Amino acid sequence: MKKTIVIVDDHVLIAKALEGIIDNFKEFEVIYVAENGKDLIQQFENNSRIPDIILLDISMPIMDGFETVLWLKENHPDIKVMALSMQGDDKSVIKMIKNGAKGYLLKNTHPKDLETALTKLNNDGFFYPEWASKIIFTNMNNHEQAVNIRISDREKEFLQYTVTELSYKEIAEKMCCSPRTVESYRDQLCDKLDLKTRVGLAVFAIKNGFAES
Repeated sequence: MKKTIVIVDDHVLIAKALEGIIDNFKEFEVIYVAENGKDLIQQFENNSRIPDIILLDISMPIMDGFETVLWLKENHPDIKVMALSMQGDDKSVIKMIKNGAKGYLLKNTHPKDLETALTKLNNDGFFYPEWASKIIFTNMNNHEQAVNIRISDREKEFLQYTVTELSYKEIAEKMCCSPRTVESYRDQLCDKLDLKTRVGLAVFAIKNGFAES
């Protein structure tokens, strides 16, 4: 069964063109388009299908991408949100990620790269291209004080795997535990270190020597 996608973009021609591209992807299908965050919420309230993934523009009237992704994090946390925008500045990237976006792409992304990004987002729970990861790394708060935070041996082991391409399910297999346990390690570390994403955990692991086997 194909994973379902909703596009949220106030530019109708762009949204329809994007819909046509995605509907040619083997594993994904667009189920509807919304013009902004408010329109998306109204469609949810009208019993429209809840998608697996939302491709979300940032600059929109009435309710922009920043507000929309925050609302989605609070009301539909299981939906994976990929920002898809013309805005590639540091401020926009960091704000969208802090508000809950699990991925970030520019609108000039090649269709093949878009399909790859959607696949990784679906399988791994996140996707940031190299340029976005650099922004995240550069803007990362200094967590050197975290050396005083108590991190268990199992959490340290989990940190080693955050820098790999392994999915959480694969990490669970490596650690001989359930995926739910791995998710608990992730959540506990995010709380302890005031981080939001796996990318943040990976950067922390590298900076503090936990990525060394």
